[in-house]
Amino acid sequence: MPFRRALLATALLTCAAMARAGDADVIAIGQVQGAGMASPLAGQAVTVEGVVTADFRRGLGGFFLQDAGDGDPATSDGVFIPLAFDANADEGETPKVGQRYRVRGEVTELEPGRQGSRLTAITPGDIERLGTPVPAIDPVVLTAAPADWEALEGMRVRIAAPLTVSGTDQVERFGELTAAFEGRLWQPSEVAAPGSEAFKQVLKDNARRRLTLDDGSGERDPKAIAWLGGQPIPRVGTVLEGVEGIVDERHGSHRLQLTGRPALPAPAYPLAPRVPGTLKIAAFNLENLFNGDGHGGGFPTPRGAKTPEQLQAQLAKLVATVRALDADVAALMELENDGYGPDSSLAQFVAALNAKGGDWRFIDAGQGPGPDTIRVGLIYRASRVTPVGQPATLAGGPFGDRSRVPLAQAFRRGQGPAFVVVANHFKSKGCSEATGADQDQGDTQGCWNALRLDSARRLDAWLKQDPTGQGGAMTVILGDFNAYAMEDPVRWLREAGWRDAFAVARVERPYSYVYNGLSGRLDHALLTPALSARLRGAAEWHLNADSADSAGYLHGDAGQPWRSSDHDPLLLGFDL
Repeated sequence: MPFRRALLATALLTCAAMARAGDADVIAIGQVQGAGMASPLAGQAVTVEGVVTADFRRGLGGFFLQDAGDGDPATSDGVFIPLAFDANADEGETPKVGQRYRVRGEVTELEPGRQGSRLTAITPGDIERLGTPVPAIDPVVLTAAPADWEALEGMRVRIAAPLTVSGTDQVERFGELTAAFEGRLWQPSEVAAPGSEAFKQVLKDNARRRLTLDDGSGERDPKAIAWLGGQPIPRVGTVLEGVEGIVDERHGSHRLQLTGRPALPAPAYPLAPRVPGTLKIAAFNLENLFNGDGHGGGFPTPRGAKTPEQLQAQLAKLVATVRALDADVAALMELENDGYGPDSSLAQFVAALNAKGGDWRFIDAGQGPGPDTIRVGLIYRASRVTPVGQPATLAGGPFGDRSRVPLAQAFRRGQGPAFVVVANHFKSKGCSEATGADQDQGDTQGCWNALRLDSARRLDAWLKQDPTGQGGAMTVILGDFNAYAMEDPVRWLREAGWRDAFAVARVERPYSYVYNGLSGRLDHALLTPALSARLRGAAEWHLNADSADSAGYLHGDAGQPWRSSDHDPLLLGFDL
């Protein structure tokens, strides 16, 4: 029994046109789709027949229809039918997956979501359920990324190749999971110099391999995500199997609207790394450790935990992380800049480290360092190393309200030679207040790249002056540089003679941060040649960057270190 749903005034068809529409007028869906980016029949009235492959009326305001094909691999055999969900519709008038229908309507190019995507659709004037036998619509099986997703738009597909989770930042907000063929996706400026031919090739390769897995809904902050089924969000690097859905285009990209739950293995977390050497140095961005007034009040804070309970959960995860690294010296970033007294975030963090017996101490730089809301810090194990001389800081120029003031301290292990550890945190890529050369130059290095480059140059010049007075031949600068490995600031430091610890240790594809589905390093360890000769190992502990926000201190298990921050810590081993 036919039923009618006129959704848009522009899509209404006249009764005369409906009367002329008969079996002889039925065309293949491939003719509607055409071989280009837009339908050659846009604005025209057509009649198609096919099987409902997915019903997303509740989430996307329509369903997908697919026919047996027109024999042309360049044209898609599926199409979107916009139709609002109607709870009062008769059971017999509701499109059902697996049943065959005839649709008469006007071909339109929808622009669903953000960024000007165009999705070919047939706005229905009449939909008729057909009683004829339903032909089998088997999914297209993909063993690799297709050369052209447009030729599959609206069609049912099954991914037979391994799909690797590459980003989870949009799962809780939109139900979207970033996946990739052929392994995780890499930040182009992590592996190639911006603007180079190699860089352009990485951009092209990422676009080819990337695939968004969606939940068939446009709802923001969904209470439940259908494909997740109540399971934990998979970690980046997880290999997915059983992925099947409908190829859709919205929000600026082709994506797969999942029609079932892929097999999701339980999250597997790596053990804390161990590196050879008699001296261990770590670096860790704490992701805004703020402790209110230090007495359980002063919440919410400008950053970090909003309640005393959240602070305790955050502290528990951070303490578990630092203890497991078992370093002798650790450089810390994103500490609240609230002095060095007993109520400060640094003092209370060290007290928490020592709560079950420990000998951690912190370097007291006097004031600051710096006027920013956050600062860097240095902590050490008193039974293993001894500070030598006084700490040194570099203020002025880019260091202060932008790049955080670096902190340098010389140490000695036993009777060994002095070595200098320098904690750093360069300006982030956010564009607030950026002007001139610090604005985004369109080269993927983000805003404030010029200031970060200036920070690198001044840091190098300062350290050549031996600011600690203990000799600077064996120095390590480490921390959050807010620049990937092939971006200007880090590349300049390497060209100035500093050695990348992970390159020296021959670590393949290191990463400490995942953003927008792309992996790379914002956290670096750079060594003078003399200290580089003493390096015995380097490692990152991938307990954070690969984990979803939901595993963090706001919602996760406070008894475990997983997602203690948004950055992974790094660990170096030396023989001195």
